[in-house]
Amino acid sequence: MSPFTAIRADSALARGERRLIADIRGWLGRASPRAPFGIGDDCAVIPPTRHRQLVTTDPVIFGRHFDAGVSARDVGAKLLKRNLSDIAAMGGRPVAAVVSLALGADASVRWLRGFYRGLAACARRHRVRIVGGDITQGPERFFGAFLTLHGDSAGTRVVTRTGARRGDRIYVTGTLGGSLLGHHYRFAPRLAEGAWLARRPEVRAMMDVSDGLAKDLFSLTPPGLAPALVAAAVPVSAAARRRARVSGRSPLAHAMGDGEDYELLVVVRSGADPGRLARAWRRRFPGVRLTEIGRFVRAGAEPAGALRPGDFHGYEHLR
Repeated sequence: MSPFTAIRADSALARGERRLIADIRGWLGRASPRAPFGIGDDCAVIPPTRHRQLVTTDPVIFGRHFDAGVSARDVGAKLLKRNLSDIAAMGGRPVAAVVSLALGADASVRWLRGFYRGLAACARRHRVRIVGGDITQGPERFFGAFLTLHGDSAGTRVVTRTGARRGDRIYVTGTLGGSLLGHHYRFAPRLAEGAWLARRPEVRAMMDVSDGLAKDLFSLTPPGLAPALVAAAVPVSAAARRRARVSGRSPLAHAMGDGEDYELLVVVRSGADPGRLARAWRRRFPGVRLTEIGRFVRAGAEPAGALRPGDFHGYEHLR
């Protein structure tokens, strides 16, 4: 369903800003507390915590992150889940969010209702409070929603992208590729998995895979090192194989470069017992794969036959 309408009575223009904000409060329901802990003041008040604070932001924009083939409810959920995946990648716990809209006067109020109800359902599921935001008018047939998510560390540790060393193993959760067939909005953010991994002493670094393994892996790679991957070990999704039959590209190319997988990319120290980690993982997450896909080696010393991420392309903004 399109976010836009040619029927004036169903448009944001007919509602006006004040009435639309009142509608948004109703659509969010229990996902948004009363002011000053929710919508209604100049700022929301977020109670203090003893844990380290995390902040992330990501948008969804019509024509870039979704099209008319994705339901309004799924778009609202995707907006929050994109941000939840960032919190998961640092082993964190989500707390509260603000949402700003830039939309044309022809935005459909019916569509917006579905969007906010999808956002609210996802927020309730993950115990996130929607505490405020803003609305600004943009050009016709434009819709962009921008969410800033606040969280805190689920334990005593926040896992960052830095810390990998020579010989460390590289792991990834789930399977990769083919996200355009639906995974880009149907995915489950790996919050429980990220928090569990953050408590493991053998985990050195972590991030989520949003722009494709081929690109994101370099954010974990220290100067002087290179990731040497085993092609056969990369967990290629069934969707990537379906995409390959149409695109003419290999399933592996889709797994390396499609992006919007929202899986966790994990660095495990070289001296750790991989069997012990695998057994503990299977006991805790029997329905989710954790796959070792390679190691970090000295740059220029990649073994013969190693898969080079630089031979593939992930998603890069402004290219």
